[in-house]
Amino acid sequence: MAEQAMETNQVQMEEEIKVENKLKGRKVSWGKLRRVDSLNLEAGRVSMSHSHSAHNSKVNWQRTLSLAFQSIGIVYGDIGTSPLYVYASTFTEGIKHGQDILGVLSIIIYTIVLVPMIKYVFIVLWANDNGDGGTFALYSLICRSAKVGLIPNDQPEDHQLSNYRLDIPSNQLRRAQVIREKMESSKTIKIILFLVTILGTSMVIGDGVLTPCISVLSAVSGIKSLSQDAIVGISIAILIALFSVQRFGTDKVGFAFAPMVLVWYSFIGGIGLYNLFKYEIGVLRAFNPKYIFDYFKRNGKQGWISLGGIVLCITGTEAMFADLGHFNVRAIQISFSSIVCPALLAAYSGQAAYLSKFQDNVSDTFYKSIPDPMYWPTFVVALGAAIIASQAMISGAFAIISQSLSLGCFPRVKVIHTSATYEGQVYIPEVNYLLMVACVIVCLAFKTTEKIGNAYGIAVVAVMVITTCMVTLIMLVIWKARIWWIALFFCGFGAVEVLYLSSVLYKFKQGGFLPLAFSSFLIIVMGIWHYVHRERYIYELQNKVSSEYLLKLAGNTNINRLPGIGLLYSELVQGIPPIFPHFISNIPSTHSVVVLVSIKSIPISKVALEERFLFRQVEPREYRMYRCVVRYGYKDAIEEPHEFERQLVENLKEFIRHEHFIREGGDNVTTPEADNIQHSTPLVMKDGKAKGSPAVHVEESLQQPNPPRISSASIQSFNASSRSIQSVNGIKSANSSSGMISASVPKGAEEEMQFVQRALEKGVIYLIGEAEVVAKSESSWFKKLVVNYGYSFLRKNFRQGEKVLAIPRTRLLRVGMTYEI
Repeated sequence: MAEQAMETNQVQMEEEIKVENKLKGRKVSWGKLRRVDSLNLEAGRVSMSHSHSAHNSKVNWQRTLSLAFQSIGIVYGDIGTSPLYVYASTFTEGIKHGQDILGVLSIIIYTIVLVPMIKYVFIVLWANDNGDGGTFALYSLICRSAKVGLIPNDQPEDHQLSNYRLDIPSNQLRRAQVIREKMESSKTIKIILFLVTILGTSMVIGDGVLTPCISVLSAVSGIKSLSQDAIVGISIAILIALFSVQRFGTDKVGFAFAPMVLVWYSFIGGIGLYNLFKYEIGVLRAFNPKYIFDYFKRNGKQGWISLGGIVLCITGTEAMFADLGHFNVRAIQISFSSIVCPALLAAYSGQAAYLSKFQDNVSDTFYKSIPDPMYWPTFVVALGAAIIASQAMISGAFAIISQSLSLGCFPRVKVIHTSATYEGQVYIPEVNYLLMVACVIVCLAFKTTEKIGNAYGIAVVAVMVITTCMVTLIMLVIWKARIWWIALFFCGFGAVEVLYLSSVLYKFKQGGFLPLAFSSFLIIVMGIWHYVHRERYIYELQNKVSSEYLLKLAGNTNINRLPGIGLLYSELVQGIPPIFPHFISNIPSTHSVVVLVSIKSIPISKVALEERFLFRQVEPREYRMYRCVVRYGYKDAIEEPHEFERQLVENLKEFIRHEHFIREGGDNVTTPEADNIQHSTPLVMKDGKAKGSPAVHVEESLQQPNPPRISSASIQSFNASSRSIQSVNGIKSANSSSGMISASVPKGAEEEMQFVQRALEKGVIYLIGEAEVVAKSESSWFKKLVVNYGYSFLRKNFRQGEKVLAIPRTRLLRVGMTYEI
């Protein structure tokens, strides 16, 4: 047995020596791999930290119920206050036929069941972007699946992230590929998709203006002794107070508001049941859809026009999706199915029962149907619920603007993340006050809920139609659902919503123009900003500095090297931006370590910290210039300067260690990176020694014209060693899923890392190019108007880049340059 063990050990030692010799002989292959795939390899690093959606899928029931409770105060205030004005908005000329009450109630019942319940709660909510909803979430999903974004977002730095999913082969895959190729090859489709997205965004923001106005005005009008001017004045005061508390954050506002809204739903549900049993329980026959056909047959065109008032029963439905990032899918489903939907059906049924006995009271159905002892308590709760109703669309407007900011579709504003516990809860001061001013103007101009209701319906239904179209596209390209399911979704919900849209557009002159005018203004602002943002990016891409320039710069003795780290910001992820030579020509000096920082906005919600920083060495090496891509999702907050600098330098030192290991081919270091860098299965570790032939695997990967994508298993092992480093000196120890490993830092790497650390201690200077963007002299007058005046005005009146990036002014150096696009 002893002799057999000795023979086995000898064979193992011989195999290990062969492996080591093969690895040493692969220096050229390692070098090729490093140069071909250096940044790409880093981009493929996958962490095990949760994404927003993963986190939401694993939350415990206690947190889900807590979020469900919060959502009552944030999401459902709008749809819950609709019983205040739906019947009055529907029967504007009084009730002509007693059966019309059953017809309208039947339409209300099936509208609530079909649109909020089936479409949104059980279908659309699942079309979220890693837990976040809204029009831009749908757009980012489509952009990730197909290259349809107007700004290039298809580089490895953009898409090799842990919360991206691979396509699973299916029968519908070929159809999805055909549609994807058609979309990618057509610039017209890309532009249309973008315009539809910002139109939907504008409509949601428009909801954020109209919802507070109509909700508060309808509640305050319950005081009959007040004149119309007094009602408007009180409403404006309430709205100003509401927008003033937004800075406290969604979670605090939600917990404060939720009990009031819960009481409100108890009141409307209870009063509805009371009226139902007291006056006419027979109105429950409206659950028979036959009454819908009878209603349209009897009323014809007037019945179609009345749909503009009926649709107000589902106002705020889009808030369930837009506010999803503040909560999660299960929380929304629980709260709507168990509380909101039953209470609404009871309320509308109760009002219908009351109207069957008192048809003349249709102009003030809600307040007239309240039992006398409950009138004032209900009024107080109604007023509170109306105030809270505004919260849904205000929060939705914040969320959707935050998303559009990160995709380069909105001028820079300050985004404050108000909760460390719940992801996605943001507050935008500038937008908050602009919405407040807009609400005050609308209240003063329209004064009555009837006129605002005409405008409100267009904004509500337009967003729903856009959502239906984009979710259908997601079903085709991403979900790859069966065609008959897609046809049922699109034709069923599309037909209902287009019918409603045609009705609300009929009242265009009676106030319906307001959301379209407001949306047109926002589309112009967002379109101008996105267009110039894209053209500026393309200009920098086309005017990159050549590698020969850097070689000459490295040999130029007239260029002084200052101690410290210089962070030069640019939107490019490859190549040297044109602002760099302009900076050198004006100030013939540069820092001992130069990092070209590109803040990259990825169309996902969250990027894990270990996936955030990507590095690449810029030749020549002795110049100590690095490219750094810092990737943020549209829900990530940019750190304070001190923390950002620390994270950047720590990741840079780790990159240097890996670069030296790859360049030296493993002469000085023994780590599992060599075994797993292109290997799809982790090596088995035993007694601290790796079994297998890493050199063979590397050779195989280099021989392939298109190397396979790095697997999750190998990347986990790759990252495990990376995260295990405790210091930059001596021997490191780490735990990985394979066992215990040890790693030593090469001497050259250690010196380089210490040099970077000393440079950090000398100080960090932020270099930002102050690029003035102008249209070329031969451009058309329209382009000159857009670029020279429109974009310039927006840029001067919104936040500058250093404010958004939280750069300290005492360490900021700006260099001016003109871009002609």
